Amino acid sequence: MSEPAENAMSTTASTWALPGPPNLARSLQSRRGGAIPGLHYRQVGPADPEKVTEVDRRLEEWARRLDLFPPAWSGDFSGFQFGRAVVLQHPAGADLDRLTAAGKLLLAENIVDSCYCEEDEGRGATRSGLGGRLIMAQSALDPFHATPEFQEEWAHGMQADGPLRSYHWALKDYAAVATPSQTDRLVHDLARLHMGYLAEAAWSETRYVPRVWEYLVMRQFNNFRPCLSIVDAIDGYELPEALYARPEIQRITALACNATTIVNDLYSFTKELASDPTHLNLPQVVAANERCGLKAAYLKAVEIHNQIMAAFEEESAVLAATSPLVERYARGLDDWVAGNHEWHATNTHRYHLPNYW
Repeated sequence: MSEPAENAMSTTASTWALPGPPNLARSLQSRRGGAIPGLHYRQVGPADPEKVTEVDRRLEEWARRLDLFPPAWSGDFSGFQFGRAVVLQHPAGADLDRLTAAGKLLLAENIVDSCYCEEDEGRGATRSGLGGRLIMAQSALDPFHATPEFQEEWAHGMQADGPLRSYHWALKDYAAVATPSQTDRLVHDLARLHMGYLAEAAWSETRYVPRVWEYLVMRQFNNFRPCLSIVDAIDGYELPEALYARPEIQRITALACNATTIVNDLYSFTKELASDPTHLNLPQVVAANERCGLKAAYLKAVEIHNQIMAAFEEESAVLAATSPLVERYARGLDDWVAGNHEWHATNTHRYHLPNYW
């Protein structure tokens, strides 16, 4: 009895539409999960289930103890699969304390992004005034030094807000397993991330559509780099600052970070358009600049990713041959990129591909 009624409803719906532009997200006809056809990536094995379970248990206990988010968000926590993400991204990480430290940072970075930056996620984020909130977020990582009275007020302020609390304690726990140099490196990379957040918010407020190269510059800052700059600490060694700062090491680091960030643009494409049809991502920017359809733009974005990925693989192989320490670091970057791809391709709670193939 219900079938004729459903047909009648769909016939009625097809005869009219709300005024305004077509809903791009609806027209994409979301497809299954799995790897993007034509995308250059390295296949990895499944995450160790015992490590995943233990890291998730520790992260849940940590988040509950610090009251980082309300119980209503617990489904998003489990759907994100934080433990599985860090175990896939750090396959050489044998120490559960270090893997948990990586998970705390990943969780804190997502809380700040969701609560401060992503308006469409409905958690109080707003682009207006974002700079003021992000400077406080940076302060949660980079301690304030002043008179005892103001320092006490600052310390109280850092504990009065979930995102600030998450940053403060995640960095403190990371510093316990990393060297001061590695910790300082991460603090600076998170400042770069905040600069990228501000650029994206400014463009969104003014409805500026960047050129493709401008968008890629923004994404080099609004980037996974803080997650990759900890690969040596999580694997239990240090790439010395003098070596890390060398231009050729910086270049392979940036190439790896940029390739894996574009992977995020590609896998989150349908999710972002469903919640905000104007959300900037690489296929949207290519389509606007080249005046082509979203499918052609998406496939062009895959090509851009593949070229950056090929440059990373070629140049990191050359550098890896120069020393065992550099080889270990380059392998850590490559492992993170491959594990992050696997997490995106198999996380059907968050990502579905457009029906372009």
